Amino acid sequence: MVSSSGSSRVDAESDFMRARRHQVLSSLAARLTGDTEDVVQAMSFDEVVDALGRRAEHYVGTKVIPLDAIVGSVDKVRDFDRRFRPTSAVSRQRWERLARASRTGEVIPPIDVYQIGDYYFVRDGHHRVSVARSLGVTLIEARITAIDTLLTPVGIDSRSALELKFWRRLMLQRVPFVGEARAAVAVDDPADYGEIAEAVEAWAARTMHAEGAYMDPGTMAARWYAEEFSPVVAMIEEAGVRGKDERPAAAFLRVACERYRLIREHEWNAEVMQAVKKGSKKR
Repeated sequence: MVSSSGSSRVDAESDFMRARRHQVLSSLAARLTGDTEDVVQAMSFDEVVDALGRRAEHYVGTKVIPLDAIVGSVDKVRDFDRRFRPTSAVSRQRWERLARASRTGEVIPPIDVYQIGDYYFVRDGHHRVSVARSLGVTLIEARITAIDTLLTPVGIDSRSALELKFWRRLMLQRVPFVGEARAAVAVDDPADYGEIAEAVEAWAARTMHAEGAYMDPGTMAARWYAEEFSPVVAMIEEAGVRGKDERPAAAFLRVACERYRLIREHEWNAEVMQAVKKGSKKR
């Protein structure tokens, strides 16, 4: 419960100092525990859109949204942390003016936000969000513009997650997997997505040369998944060479690399898999 001294000016000053104190302590704790800047800085709208890929946008209208769902900013990521506490005293007067207005019941206009999935990013109204959170408000009125993205906007709470999304998007632009294949070809190391794209394109080049026919990207993705990835993953499982927590796509890349190191061939059969299995044990 936010206390009141009876003076809106004194209370607003106290509100700001409390918000700054909490931000400083949170930042210090993050540094001491080795957490990254994800904890102490608002998410960047541009970084998220770059990672997920922008498909389209449309205006939703004015709605009441939860303040906890507002996680980032369009252009003030360094001015506020993830909980929208001010990171400096640069705009203290403006912040306190809004705090006084809020405490005295003045009408506060809606903020403007972009919506990506369940997340909101502030276009205009950063100080209004900051003051509202400081005063313990849970909901705020906002004018919403929704952004449709190429990748599903889930699991984007950190920069490492955004990096993984970014490289996955680039891979899918080169190799447009759909349906079951899209879900199956997933890895945890961003660099692996580049290797997958190169493996698919190299396989397609060999196949087109052998067949003397062109393969469009969609056909390439579908055929590689059906003719190369799925059968090989089945062989990996049968041979028992997939790690306990290793994803199928990561196992495919590792075994394919080991296979080529051992026999310098692109063929797959039981003998090859046994050679890979023995080779892996020796290393």
